[in-house]
Amino acid sequence: MHLGKVIGRVVATRRSAGLDEVRLLIVQPLDEQRAIAGDTLVACDAVQAGLGDLVHVCDGREATLALPVPFVPVDATIVGHVEQFAHDGPGPQIGAGDEP
Repeated sequence: MHLGKVIGRVVATRRSAGLDEVRLLIVQPLDEQRAIAGDTLVACDAVQAGLGDLVHVCDGREATLALPVPFVPVDATIVGHVEQFAHDGPGPQIGAGDEP
């Protein structure tokens, strides 16, 4: 799983079967310091995330299992909201409402 911030949404008028009711959001991957950790990605929304939310995203085959119809052709799915997290490395503890 990866940490990310929702920065936008995608509107798609045509979708693969099984994705009709699934929202697509643009997520910026973040590291444990909330610094940008890669290119943005489009993720399915399984938890009703919103713009600016700190979320965790799973990718690969597991990304399909959180959706109403499993094994649809997706690469990433938002599977949870992050309220706060801590790690053993350097840097402060970060809450979801804190800005970088």
